[in-house]
Amino acid sequence: MSLVFFMASPKINPEAKYLRQEKLGEGTYATVFKGKSRVNGDIVALKEIHLDPEEGAPSTAIREISLMKELKHTNIVRLLDVIHTESKLMLVFEFMDQDLKKYMDTTARSRHGALDTATVKSFMFQLIKGIAYCHENRVLHRDLKPQNLLINKRGELKLGDFGLARAFGIPVNTFSNEVVTLWYRAPDVLLGSRMYSTSIDIWSAGCIMAEMYTGRPLFPGTTNEDQLQRIFRMMGTPTEQTWPGVTQLSEYKPPHVIYPQQNISQILPTIDACGLDLLTHMLQYQPEARISAVAALKHSYFAEVNRYNTY
Repeated sequence: MSLVFFMASPKINPEAKYLRQEKLGEGTYATVFKGKSRVNGDIVALKEIHLDPEEGAPSTAIREISLMKELKHTNIVRLLDVIHTESKLMLVFEFMDQDLKKYMDTTARSRHGALDTATVKSFMFQLIKGIAYCHENRVLHRDLKPQNLLINKRGELKLGDFGLARAFGIPVNTFSNEVVTLWYRAPDVLLGSRMYSTSIDIWSAGCIMAEMYTGRPLFPGTTNEDQLQRIFRMMGTPTEQTWPGVTQLSEYKPPHVIYPQQNISQILPTIDACGLDLLTHMLQYQPEARISAVAALKHSYFAEVNRYNTY
């Protein structure tokens, strides 16, 4: 897939096509508003990116536009339009009611954010379907977290915010290790590996799955070092025996404490045996040992869901 900058509309006044309503959120390079199409009355999300007169459009915006014009799937938020003016870019997306973080904070407030098993299963199936489609089209999302998973009133979950996504080829050895919000960052990335691929999205999805069961982040680290320590305390301190090559990674430091592996089911008392097996296959130290998205969809955990779905 070529990363070509695509503009769907010429330089026109965005207000001629869309009525801007309340602000929904603000990110590092964009502000998102609820909007309404003046053409057909559809409710949309307007992602406004202010342009630097000298720098032009940020690379994240160009990348997001390029990738999202290519990715068309039920579980990926649709980019409907792009409007370019002298001072800003406006990306027009289908409107989604809330993100997964807000859903857990509000819908499941009585359970302290924890979701019931049927909802976890439905959301995980949709999340992995979206990931599988990305990976089949040689795209890594690289920033999967509850805030980037969008949900509508029909219970549909869609991947959003592809600002850090990358098209990948073989070999993949030039990416920065500063990807994925800390809590959902794979240990190989935390330890400085740049030879990563689809497995980083699978680790993030595993962390999100655990969080849906408990309502709390699985590894809420404050720094790279703290993040690694939290992972080691639960999964056991990695060694050359449990993770061949780990000591060769650029950020590896000999541990002061050797932690034994904990039983994750003690942290997730409501997860069943099938769910625990799938989660264990996602949260593997060795990137190549992590289950693929396509294989995950066929896991027995989704047996009931698979009876009514195709992918």
